[in-house]
Amino acid sequence: MKKYIQIMKCIVVAFLLAGTTACTDYLDRSPDSSISGKDAFKNFTNFQGFTEELYYCIPDFAKGYWTNSFNWGEDEIMNVGIDYHMCYKVDLGDFWGWQSGYDGWQSGWMDRRNMKTTNDDRFGKSLWPMAWYGIRKANMGIENLSKMTDATAEEREMVEGQLYFFRGWFHFQLMQYFGGLPYIDEVLPSDQTLRLERLNYHQTAALAAADFRRAAELLPIDWDQTTVGKRTLGKNQLRINKIMALGYLGKNLLWAASPLMNQESTGSATYNTELCKQAAEAFGELLTLVESGRTQYSLVKFEKFSDLFYTNKQNWLMPGSTEAIFRGPSYEPNGTNWGFSKQFQTRELADGGVFSLPTANYVAYYGMANGLPLEDPASGFDKNFPWKDRDPRFYHDIVYDGAKVVQGSMPADAEYNRYANLYTGGNFRDLNYGSRTGYLLYKFIPTTCNKYDDGYGYGNANHVHLSWMRLADIYLMYAEAAAQYGGGASGKSNNCSLTAEAAVNTIRARAGIDPVNSKYTGSLTNFMSELRRERAVELAFESHRFNDLRRWLLLTEYPYTIKTSQEFVRVGEFNNEDATQNQVSGFSESIILTRNLSSKHYWLPLKESDTTLYLEFSQNPGW
Repeated sequence: MKKYIQIMKCIVVAFLLAGTTACTDYLDRSPDSSISGKDAFKNFTNFQGFTEELYYCIPDFAKGYWTNSFNWGEDEIMNVGIDYHMCYKVDLGDFWGWQSGYDGWQSGWMDRRNMKTTNDDRFGKSLWPMAWYGIRKANMGIENLSKMTDATAEEREMVEGQLYFFRGWFHFQLMQYFGGLPYIDEVLPSDQTLRLERLNYHQTAALAAADFRRAAELLPIDWDQTTVGKRTLGKNQLRINKIMALGYLGKNLLWAASPLMNQESTGSATYNTELCKQAAEAFGELLTLVESGRTQYSLVKFEKFSDLFYTNKQNWLMPGSTEAIFRGPSYEPNGTNWGFSKQFQTRELADGGVFSLPTANYVAYYGMANGLPLEDPASGFDKNFPWKDRDPRFYHDIVYDGAKVVQGSMPADAEYNRYANLYTGGNFRDLNYGSRTGYLLYKFIPTTCNKYDDGYGYGNANHVHLSWMRLADIYLMYAEAAAQYGGGASGKSNNCSLTAEAAVNTIRARAGIDPVNSKYTGSLTNFMSELRRERAVELAFESHRFNDLRRWLLLTEYPYTIKTSQEFVRVGEFNNEDATQNQVSGFSESIILTRNLSSKHYWLPLKESDTTLYLEFSQNPGW
């Protein structure tokens, strides 16, 4: 850790002397905001220029490399031959793979040797170095707030709020993977021996919570409605605000309350109800503001669901719409045309071959439109017609056998590729370039993203960008915290009218799905089963599942340790007008892989070069 602090100090000095780079339209600042070492903190323009480098420390976990691995639960599997990404390494139990020293390709988003902080190079940003750098920079800003003499009260509060938010955010991102850490709340000297011991998770989270609460008190709901924000009117969407701070305050507390983190801190592998209460109150404060129409945030209509993840032919408009709460800058958005957008397609549809695949066991979480899980005897699920009457999000996210994947004209000798041949033995099931699971993931790309429709051509301005937090996530986290604090589906916070059940049903209603059935609301255990399934479906493949399984202490438990394929053959007449009506036979799952994970895999190993600096900075158990 000491080496990172020394590097950070050098980079900060260079930044103070050279100024910052231009920001995206969503994070636009005045061109006169470059700063000098002497005047860096004098006024809002200069101090904000200093602060905005923190936004460029946020990694893009979905587009940090040519191909990208960010789903490490039982949700996704790498195709045959893809053995250099973190998902493959997690499958083998090789959690050292997050570190650059164990990643010869430098393909991960958590750690890379090449560190660049103030430009748009998506390859040069990764969590470990950027977080330590960001923490130091935030502390430097906080320690120099008194020098901001030529500023209004509003200007001082908005700068201060951003600094406290980022200090909490970077600590939270690290501790959710590594457990309790030293909480750095001062600029550490580079010429003294470090002796900062690791705190437990609850202690670390409490300090982060204080920073998030402080940020929420200082920051406005919407920068556009402030005197300061009117200078960059309409270009403030990424700037930290009260809603972001409340969202991460609640998330930080819910994570601390969860069984894994509570066990690390207290020895009890159960939810901590007091922390759940605090989390529910933070989320409740946020949702009350949203539900009363006092914020710029709202759930998008389901017919616009794709706007959360990509835009196409909209002049590189950043995805997220009114639902994305926290996003980092989108570095090189045109890079998604020829990289990210192709990793989900078979060789028959794009250059190369499919890279990441949804597992059949995970796809099975997508239940029926009547709101029931597939295994419920009353659900109406029929293995002979497995594509009928499913949750509408299934049809949005998943390409299944017979689905139309080419929309326009194509050569006659390739016409057989217009409809996905994902049945057992179909040409879309090639183990090296096709789907080994029987499904494809299209949640993040339009169906025109293929070589025939040319949907990924530059002229289409196909822009993929995933948010770190969106409003649907808030509803579901609130439901979890409220249920655990209140003892079931009727649980609620004191500052929000929504019950846990109502919060879940709000998300289901958006997608046109029936509410949680009464058979799942009578006990906390049954309700949590449906809540976890709802979270799996709504937030599918958005980099949430791995941490959810970890904090629930389910990562090492069956059936979360297996990855399966869907096996079946087509029978009857093929319906190319409505693929949901197609009949199959022999519908079953086959295990592709079983993870052999143990208790040590609940935390990632820290770098040996850091844990050997001094005794108080100890390695995680088992590593």
